Amino acid sequence: MEKPIFLQPVFQERIWGGTALKDIFGYDIPSEKTGECWAISGHANGESIVLSGEFYKKKLSELWRKKRDLFGNHPALNFPLLVKLLDANSDLSVQVHPNDEYVQKNGKDLFGKNECWYVLDCKEDAEIILGHNAKSKEELIRLIEKEAWDKLLKKIPIKKGDFIYVPSGTVHAIGKGTLILEIQQSSDTTFRLFDYDRVDAKGKKRELHLRQAIEVASVPHILPKIQPEFAEEGRNRYIKYLESDHFTVCKWEIKEKAEMKKDVPFLLVSVFNGSGTLNVNGFLYYINKGDHLILPASISKYFVDGNFDAIVSHP
Repeated sequence: MEKPIFLQPVFQERIWGGTALKDIFGYDIPSEKTGECWAISGHANGESIVLSGEFYKKKLSELWRKKRDLFGNHPALNFPLLVKLLDANSDLSVQVHPNDEYVQKNGKDLFGKNECWYVLDCKEDAEIILGHNAKSKEELIRLIEKEAWDKLLKKIPIKKGDFIYVPSGTVHAIGKGTLILEIQQSSDTTFRLFDYDRVDAKGKKRELHLRQAIEVASVPHILPKIQPEFAEEGRNRYIKYLESDHFTVCKWEIKEKAEMKKDVPFLLVSVFNGSGTLNVNGFLYYINKGDHLILPASISKYFVDGNFDAIVSHP
């Protein structure tokens, strides 16, 4: 199959969500509390559906099980990555994610949750929480028990275009007024430390997971170093933000026609700005802001053209 696979996103309502996914991308969202677009997902809690072609209306997980050749016969039991758009209309909870080993021993997911964020937009004074100041588990527990959040948590300012890597074990939170594109392992396991004592529509506080969060939190916090690699060809620019054991993440800034060669089994492409075309063996596919697609294993060479930006990733 030498055709791109376009996918229908799945939307998730959240207590901290808003309407940015409709306002900016034109999506048909379920409510004014829509927090997440699961754009490319094979996870059981929200699966992408193929929009057209030979596999029309098939779930991504079904393709992974029955047509593994599309993905270069990748050995993972489940589709390994999850691409999201997050509308943080309010602050997200302070949380931490487990690694693969912890989840496989104690959880329901197959994968842990290493993730990374590309800041699509944010308010002028936007911040995130990334890490903590505790030097030992004992100090971490003591500050949590005292709810000394200002002393414990590290806050950093962010701006549009920032890239942030959040390995498993990192205490973190996305601040309000932020629109994020997230690449993560295909996991829905989150351990909450603090949720600002807010309540849902029924007046109930969301569950916290203090024991698990403390168990999986990295102490002391070490900020991972990100060293992007830049390449330019004509008017086009390509940025490799991260190459890790779990995913590689790049950005395309396309201004003119370019021949592209794919040297990995498959690519996940999320167009977040502009529009253009994708030419595969003479067949032209239009791509627009808000489109999400997979370039399967059979596509080794293709052409892009137009004026668009995309985040591109692979395991």
